[in-house]
Amino acid sequence: MSTLIVLALVGGLCAGIGTGWVRRYAVARDLIDHPNARGSHVVATPRGGGLALAVVLIVGTGVAAALDLVSVALAWAMLAGGGAVAGVGFLDDHREVPARWRLLAYTLASGVAVLAIGHVQALALPGGALPLAWAGAPLTLIAGVSLINIYNFMDGIDGLACSELVCVCFGLLALSGLGGPLAALVLLGSAAGLGFLAWNWPPARIFLGDVGSGFLGFFIAVVLLGGVLAEAWSFWAGLLLLGVFFVDASVTLATRAMRGDRVGEAHRTHAFQHFAQRFGHLRVTASVCLVNLCWLLPAALLAESRPAWGLPILLVSWAPLLAAALWVGAGRPR
Repeated sequence: MSTLIVLALVGGLCAGIGTGWVRRYAVARDLIDHPNARGSHVVATPRGGGLALAVVLIVGTGVAAALDLVSVALAWAMLAGGGAVAGVGFLDDHREVPARWRLLAYTLASGVAVLAIGHVQALALPGGALPLAWAGAPLTLIAGVSLINIYNFMDGIDGLACSELVCVCFGLLALSGLGGPLAALVLLGSAAGLGFLAWNWPPARIFLGDVGSGFLGFFIAVVLLGGVLAEAWSFWAGLLLLGVFFVDASVTLATRAMRGDRVGEAHRTHAFQHFAQRFGHLRVTASVCLVNLCWLLPAALLAESRPAWGLPILLVSWAPLLAAALWVGAGRPR
């Protein structure tokens, strides 16, 4: 256990120090996000700080594998797949990379993860397990690509995406305990996230950038998949913890598609962006953390105790989030 704590503390310290270095690099290279009609910030802010998080989490996963805390296959998936996602994000932060090439990188990275770790083979339902057979691998790959994109979509206000990482990792730790097979990674993710939040908590002094938002989506996808396959947590319990992100992104995307808007175009019509315009970044980010810890985590613990009822529990728990997104007008301009 002491090894886990040391790994987490070193990871958090390196993430905090590394973010400071990256911030100086971003300022020197003029990697600055200026306020515009499609953004939610009002002060010019450096971007690309997620590079420090990506390096810490990739290297930390390798160290954990060397210490026999996680599998070597998972470490290779994080290095190859996570490196590809972070790499294309780093390029996009410097000069815009066409969406098709980013999507290709996300798909290849998710494919690497599925080949290295495995795929979900069945879903627990009230009537019994539903075997996925041959469809398990492509569905798992699609889920990975979707989560990377969702994280990109939801990285739109100060502190939100990184605090989601911390909350999800804390939730997974609550589900599996310090003795769980993925404890090293969820502890590392929590600590590294807190190190970055020292710079990114509202008002943010640096943004994640695409290098960070895409990578965090991949990191969480790999951790969730690894935990499901190792039976550290159920599929539904893991998915419950990401309820705010999945519901907001899904409602916004569906609404924009029905309106005939270009769904791949930058915008600020997510539910969290509407709320941020009314109440400010700090209140919204803090509120999402409270929802994660006080509503979705207890639901995940309930689903973990009753895996067959995971889907009904998820639908009930996500219902208020859906109502809030529809009420605030997610996907619609103010």
